Amino acid sequence: MGNWAVVVQYYSDTYRTEFIRRGLETEEQALEELRAAVHTYLPSRHVVEQWRQVYRLAGQESYLVVIKGRLTKWECSLRVAELISDTTDPSASERARTEDAVAEDAVPEDAAPEDSAAEVSDGPQDRIPPGY
Repeated sequence: MGNWAVVVQYYSDTYRTEFIRRGLETEEQALEELRAAVHTYLPSRHVVEQWRQVYRLAGQESYLVVIKGRLTKWECSLRVAELISDTTDPSASERARTEDAVAEDAVPEDAAPEDSAAEVSDGPQDRIPPGY
């Protein structure tokens, strides 16, 4: 099973996240599914679509979709998500850690050694909480 998913997030009485598609093997597959979904996604609330506007958020593969129904306007965000931790499938977490370690090792040749150490410790770090 793959680690990539396409999700939709919206507010409807409460903030919600739904999976449009999960288990995709590559980021490229997820991006293809995302680009198709922005034109076809309909919310679980019964909206009779009159028109649709799709906005791409600058610098990201994330979209704001506005759907005008007969009575209301529906707004949601569609984006790609990568599974990086799964307590029911530890191999998924291990694959994500291995991929992150390989990416961190890719330091430019002209970078000073102290620069690469600072980069690793400065950014947010995903960790599995104790007890999982």
